[in-house]
Amino acid sequence: MEYFDIVNEDGETTGKTVSREKAHRDGILHRTTHVWLVRKDGRGEYQILLQKRSREKDSYPGLYDTSSAGHIPAGDEPKASALRELKEELGITATDRQLAYVGRFRIQYEKVFHGRLFRDNEVAEVYVYTEPVEAERLILQESEVEEVRWFDLEEVWEELDRSSERFCVPKQSLGLLRDWLAAAQ
Repeated sequence: MEYFDIVNEDGETTGKTVSREKAHRDGILHRTTHVWLVRKDGRGEYQILLQKRSREKDSYPGLYDTSSAGHIPAGDEPKASALRELKEELGITATDRQLAYVGRFRIQYEKVFHGRLFRDNEVAEVYVYTEPVEAERLILQESEVEEVRWFDLEEVWEELDRSSERFCVPKQSLGLLRDWLAAAQ
């Protein structure tokens, strides 16, 4: 069974833990990490690698999501969890210095998946990875990821405004990435 640290609104641990099941049943605040894989296309426009979530996932099955994301287990630190998720989900062995911190945002919603109410209440730490990545050479964790694909960042941003049915990308996370990329130019 997975356990998460219960956190306050600033993402600081409270010294208490909660099981994954209870966190999502009762909407208890916990932490996640998001890692964006980014590249420029031949025109110099940014693209993001998105993963298509497994149809077995407990939330948003079969939709395209952040490049790599996951819960932070109790006692773990955000960046260490981000590095672990990259390795587990995509087979990328990254170093601490290859992840740049982008920011933090809140996720909070209630939605029914697989006939059950799912309450998400998270503080998400966001990172970016800009090293070269060949999508077809990644080793995908089949229980988590069906496929990966590069998308134009701005096309995803615009589609999210139209209430996309193929993406479950958190717009706040993508917004943090857009701001970071603009500042980095």
